[in-house]
Amino acid sequence: MTDATRLSARDTLARVADPGTFGELPAPEGKYGPDGPLSWEGYDAARARAAARTGEAESVVCGTASVGGTRAVLVSFEFGFLGGSLGERTGDRIEAAYAYAREHRLPVVPLVATGGSRMQEGMRALVQLQRVARQSVLNREAGLPQVAVLRDPTTGGGWATLGAGADVILALEGAQVGFAGSRVRPADADPAAYTAEGQYAAGAVDAVVRPDDLAGTLARWLRLLTRPSDAPAPVPYALGRGDLPATGREAVLRARAPERPRAGAYLDAYFTSREAVSGDRCGGTDEGMLCGFGESARDGRTIAFAAQTGTATRPAGYRTAARLVRLAGRLGVPVLTLVDTPGAANDAEAERSGAGAAIADLFTALAASPVPVTTLVVGEGGSGGALALAAPDRTWATPDSYFSVIAPELAAAILKRAPEETDATADQLQVRPQDLEDLGAVRGIAQPAP
Repeated sequence: MTDATRLSARDTLARVADPGTFGELPAPEGKYGPDGPLSWEGYDAARARAAARTGEAESVVCGTASVGGTRAVLVSFEFGFLGGSLGERTGDRIEAAYAYAREHRLPVVPLVATGGSRMQEGMRALVQLQRVARQSVLNREAGLPQVAVLRDPTTGGGWATLGAGADVILALEGAQVGFAGSRVRPADADPAAYTAEGQYAAGAVDAVVRPDDLAGTLARWLRLLTRPSDAPAPVPYALGRGDLPATGREAVLRARAPERPRAGAYLDAYFTSREAVSGDRCGGTDEGMLCGFGESARDGRTIAFAAQTGTATRPAGYRTAARLVRLAGRLGVPVLTLVDTPGAANDAEAERSGAGAAIADLFTALAASPVPVTTLVVGEGGSGGALALAAPDRTWATPDSYFSVIAPELAAAILKRAPEETDATADQLQVRPQDLEDLGAVRGIAQPAP
């Protein structure tokens, strides 16, 4: 934890908003009866002390501001007001903020610092989580992005709704993040699991951000997520060799060559800048699947991307890519996918992690995408584990790639052929880029930049 993670609500707003742009939204008119809905003795006095200490009338401050030039609705929690807890009047303010965002077509940024639901209001406080979740759903359906910033602490229902339910989740380094607050965890629990860094490692957070970098990072995300486009992502230029392979074996060897350009090189050439999403939100990450949003070097548009890096793709990688494709679809952002894998991971752990279901989910996400998806095969196209990331009817191949129903070596083994027959098997499978074009499996072969 750092001092910056425990800033007040208004100091946090001042840190992220462009100077002079924040305007507070009017607070709804709801009032409490004496000592709240449970007549909890001393509740009125506790609220009065919190108000005197913080200068706030509730645990959230809601308003609009420009962040790096992009106007947004900001919901900033005041942890000094009863631990940033959610009560009924908190729910009133959050609901009004989300409704304002829908009316004015603005993204929402919850700046979360909360210990959870307010005990002094009992179930009337807890059901605010359903209310908040409903507002989030309505904004999703309206195609409006939500970017959460997790401050210290972010626990309980605030994490499980405004935090974990956001489209993109940024956590301040050192922040305490977890569903279980510090006083209700098992005594032997690993403390690292309840940190921003632990949640990032578990695939529940997209990025851990230094407090001094928050304003710039948030500004870039809001800019990227608020620029929909109907036009497909352009096909990337081929970065490797321009000549075509003469045989199936040559195609396979060229795709497997260590010096062949990989996803990182293609993304660097394609985007002027980009931000990554990380994790499958189910406890897993896969460094072999790069996902995020970037600014196209060709026309400045926002393009979402999911790119394999040449390794066997794990279930978490497929789930992360599916999450990316669905988010892009909701926001109206075209998608680029780069295929490069020998195939899906096939070890026992991959099976236990739901490899089949994860691959099926990505197939479904691409098939149902309401935005255009463009695919370039940049290396190995290993069977269904590669095809799951390929756009139906909008796939191209580079000259140093191949795509196959199965690796030639495995095909020869299944057919009980001698090892020396693998080359002939590769030719029979017709795996070369030009073969794929003739078969109608790809639209064409990408060319180097003019």
